[in-house]
Amino acid sequence: MRRRTFFKLGLAGTALSFMKPAKAGELIANGFSGKVDGPIVISTWKHGMAANENAWKVLKDGGKAIDAVEKGVRTTEDDLSNRSVGIGGRPDRDGHVTLDACIMDEKSRCGAVAYLEHIKHPISVARAVMDYTPHVMLVGEGAKQFALDYGFPKVKAPLKEVKKDWKEWKKENKEAFEKPEINHENHDTIGMLALDSDGNLSGACTTSGWGYKLPGRVGDSPIIGAGLFVDNEVGAACATGLGEAVIRIAGSHTVVELMRQGRTPEQACKEAVDRIIAKHDDMTGLQVGFLALDRNGNYGGYSTYYGFNYALTTENGAQLVDAKFDRNW
Repeated sequence: MRRRTFFKLGLAGTALSFMKPAKAGELIANGFSGKVDGPIVISTWKHGMAANENAWKVLKDGGKAIDAVEKGVRTTEDDLSNRSVGIGGRPDRDGHVTLDACIMDEKSRCGAVAYLEHIKHPISVARAVMDYTPHVMLVGEGAKQFALDYGFPKVKAPLKEVKKDWKEWKKENKEAFEKPEINHENHDTIGMLALDSDGNLSGACTTSGWGYKLPGRVGDSPIIGAGLFVDNEVGAACATGLGEAVIRIAGSHTVVELMRQGRTPEQACKEAVDRIIAKHDDMTGLQVGFLALDRNGNYGGYSTYYGFNYALTTENGAQLVDAKFDRNW
């Protein structure tokens, strides 16, 4: 199913299935933001529900936010049916599944990997870069060799069924091998933000990137300040959607800085979306969503187009929330 059709037909019904009817109707109509006392984890898209469940296992027992976000997004990386995260993801134009991820804690320590192949959990490799090296980002063969040196097993990719789909795409898109053009199919991420019982924030982001992208393309997801940013004095933010647009405004950093200036998480996300819209003459199909959480437990999201939702888990339970948006498809 093409991504735009998915947005139109699938997301509203999915969100409703996780909420009481009255509340669901309110969220569909008006979007939602709120405040939580105590631990909280939020993450992008429907696949965030399962990811949050595992992150919450860490938070509910008084665990650290950094451990929660790593464990949480690993859940999505483990899902081999996911075509936008992990080794189940779609390959680039030449058939290589390349993975990007980053992670950041309350002390502004951060780690990232980009263009990583044949490693199942790029988020944990990013965590190892953060914990064991003086660097922030490793890429390509260097990132893979680092992962192997630190005991991460090598896995085969792409999956058989993914390779079959890629071969069919290649036959139907021969011009893509002659011109530097790629399609806009599924290139969603999982971005996750958490606040633990000690009042500390952390975040994680992981993706297989834009399906059938040009070889060498890296989006916003592994870039600190674009796909993810955490400042424990203020809040945290992450992004999903077209990474190139997010990079152009240093999206997640922008959201956090707007919160520093006094905006609520939702207001900050909206203003970042407004900046993206102002910088593009053609917004056709350009979906970007931001998600934010401040140090006091206030949270919210906003997107360019209808269809962005996020998973919310607190001591009161879990639900899938539709974010406010600028326009319909």
